[in-house]
Amino acid sequence: MRFLAAACLVIIANPSFGNEQEAAMRSFYETNILAWAMSPIIVDAINAQNEVSADFDPARIDRLDRMWRDEIGAAERPTIDGVLNNQAADFLRRQVASSDGAITEVFIMDAQGLNVAASQVTSDYWQGDEAKHQATYGAGAGAVHFGDIELDESSQQYQGQISMTIVDSDTGQPVGAITVGVNASSLF
Repeated sequence: MRFLAAACLVIIANPSFGNEQEAAMRSFYETNILAWAMSPIIVDAINAQNEVSADFDPARIDRLDRMWRDEIGAAERPTIDGVLNNQAADFLRRQVASSDGAITEVFIMDAQGLNVAASQVTSDYWQGDEAKHQATYGAGAGAVHFGDIELDESSQQYQGQISMTIVDSDTGQPVGAITVGVNASSLF
């Protein structure tokens, strides 16, 4: 584990690594994510939550995000359990399981940037203030964001996050976003 961590830090510190990193992430995205990322189960789950959360104001979103953070590690977790225990979350966990360790986590977000479903607990509930949502859903259909490789707090692994806008095929409109954590050792 220490060797992997040291190797990742050396790679990240190399300025020429940026182009190689993005190329590797783009290849992984095209080969391993595109085929299932806009599955009806994902789009339907996001559309259902968008109906509920469309009128949430910033104060309510902040309260929900604080509730999520307070529930991490708690016995009672109604906010978290709603995101982890649904059909879309089961589908996401199947994608993680079938990746042979390449995918570390997956979560989907609604139009507000709130988690809809996740393969595991994320460090926060609201992603709307982060590039994974702003540079995808906020940028419209076809947008993809490749995050830097770093130690992920929730998965405790070096990973790169690949995020993309989720589009409803019936309307052609963006409805939310997805983020896929990819184990750094699977990229190179």
